Amino acid sequence: MNTATTIDGAATTGSRNDVVLLAARVMLAALFILAGVNKLGGMEGTVGYIAAMGLPLPELVYIGTVALEIGAGLMLAVGFKARFAATALGIFTVLAAVIFHRDFSQQMELTMFLKNLAIAGGMFAVALSGPGRYSLDRG
Repeated sequence: MNTATTIDGAATTGSRNDVVLLAARVMLAALFILAGVNKLGGMEGTVGYIAAMGLPLPELVYIGTVALEIGAGLMLAVGFKARFAATALGIFTVLAAVIFHRDFSQQMELTMFLKNLAIAGGMFAVALSGPGRYSLDRG
């Protein structure tokens, strides 16, 4: 049986860890799935925002973003190629922080930047730990 040690030093079975990994995957994935679905209803505004930030081919960036958020979000949620999905979403989130939230003179931009880094950290933790037993990949 797979055992691990908790912060207080107590032994715990892998089952509880797998439940936590499932919950973490679903919580992280929900953010991206909803963001991607919401972008479907506002293509012009999103493309305009992307263009205003100076990115080339904003329509292509929009399509790629929506596909990544929904596709990788669903993969992460169900645990299919979860390490790959988490890594891709983690890198995407760091890039989004650097590109879209770089005006640190605005408190909200700094908060959004740090939020993105925290989300990316969660993604990289999932990428390293794997999806757990409650997933299509089964760890």
